[in-house]
Amino acid sequence: MEAFLVSTGIVALAEMGDKTQLLALVLAARFRKPWPIVCGILVATLINHGLAGALGSWVTTQLGPDALRWVLGGSFLAMAVWILVPDKLAEGEEEAQPRFGIFATTLVAFFIAEMGDKTQVATVMLAAQFNSWFWVVAGTTFGMLLANAPVVWLGDAITRRVSLKWVHRISAVVFAVLGGLALLGGPTGYALMHR
Repeated sequence: MEAFLVSTGIVALAEMGDKTQLLALVLAARFRKPWPIVCGILVATLINHGLAGALGSWVTTQLGPDALRWVLGGSFLAMAVWILVPDKLAEGEEEAQPRFGIFATTLVAFFIAEMGDKTQVATVMLAAQFNSWFWVVAGTTFGMLLANAPVVWLGDAITRRVSLKWVHRISAVVFAVLGGLALLGGPTGYALMHR
């Protein structure tokens, strides 16, 4: 259950102001049909994070505990820095016409936008850290929905009230603490070394 809760919290925070959240806002404003958009986000995230979680679980079988501790610690510290760089939509991303309907358009757009994204990388790291594919993928998917579904339904009102700068700073601190704990062999690192 720890894997689920940590994964949910980290991804929900990391997703604030992320390009996929901006994409959710654009799709909601454009199509004004929240259910197919949210369902597209759910399916795209399950597929994308399922693959990322499988990669993270595989990594634990290839690296010894000490190497894994250093890789995870360094990765979490890198994420702490990366998360401070706000995302923007690429030009033309919001202009795509829905040839295959709102659900399919959202699914494809989110799947592609998540490739190599912070939350996908976080999913790989969390799956490697907790060695619990199901709970990590469930948590990261739930975190994505926590961050994106309200944007789809409430849109602009949320983004005007939440300071994305502070959300990014808090997320960076969380990643830095996790990186430090992994490197020092603290609670998260301890779990890695004693599996």
